[in-house]
Amino acid sequence: MSHRPACCSSRDFPFDRRTLLRSLLAAVGAGTVASLAPGAAWSSSEALTREQRDQLTPDQALEMLTRGNERFRTGKMQAHDYLTQKRATAAGQYPAAAILSCIDSRAPAEIILDTAIGDTFNARIAGNIANDDVLGSLEFACAAAGAKLILVMGHTACGAVKGAIDGVQLGHLTKLLDDIKPAVATTIYSGERTGKNAEFVDTVAASNVRHTVEEIRRHSSVLAGLEKDGKIRIVGSMYHLVGGRLEVLS
Repeated sequence: MSHRPACCSSRDFPFDRRTLLRSLLAAVGAGTVASLAPGAAWSSSEALTREQRDQLTPDQALEMLTRGNERFRTGKMQAHDYLTQKRATAAGQYPAAAILSCIDSRAPAEIILDTAIGDTFNARIAGNIANDDVLGSLEFACAAAGAKLILVMGHTACGAVKGAIDGVQLGHLTKLLDDIKPAVATTIYSGERTGKNAEFVDTVAASNVRHTVEEIRRHSSVLAGLEKDGKIRIVGSMYHLVGGRLEVLS
């Protein structure tokens, strides 16, 4: 936890402090009073307000997360004062994005995307699948609470994907893995199609992300409608354990 004074820390959403300073100087020079651009930097002691969140576009919300990942993998993460963020969000929350990711301990979304308390909703389930409970959670995040982006985040070397490839059966996990098997079947790959082949596992993991994105659109008319109206984006991505890079899938 950082003990750095709040006035000296920054939030890089998705414009840096230099950009903000140029904007302010231009406004002063023009003799006008300008509001902050959507996503402009502010102190890490401040929570994302409803106005700031609502001014963000879905594309800016995605940029917020990709820039956060860039900071993470280059060792330039923000100095977070989590106690201050906790106090600032106690009375209300206005997250910009909802992230659906795997439970893998090596892929904690808030850390690898360098976000603060109150920035994102986070749903984690093995294999980042979209069952009814997850869909309901995402509908709450976007339709009820106003998030602008759904980011489905798979990752390399996914154990759930390996299990689905190899037909693992284990209690309630068996049914969960069944939801990943369509991605296994539809993945075009000419090499060894087993969980021992790391390349095949990662190829299926990416296919599974795309499958989940389509499942969200297919099974939630609420979210599909919001995306059609341009109010949200539903985007797939892969997190690379080696190197720490977030790859946005086309």
